[in-house]
Amino acid sequence: MKIVRLEREKLTQSELAKLVGVTRQTMNLIEANKYNPSIRVCLLISKHLECPLDELFWIEN
Repeated sequence: MKIVRLEREKLTQSELAKLVGVTRQTMNLIEANKYNPSIRVCLLISKHLECPLDELFWIEN
C-alpha cells in the first residue's frame, strides 16, 4: 500500500489518513501490517488510491 500511496498518488500518510478518516498513526500501523482495518477503511483507502482492493491488501503465503 505504501508504494501505491507514494508512487501513484503522491500522498503522505497524514494526507491519506485525513481522506479516510483515521489518524496518521493508524495509517502507519496499517502499512506496517500491525493493524487490520475495517472493510470500510479498506474500501476508502482503495477509493482514494484508485487501486483495487486485491492489489492493496492480500494474504502472503
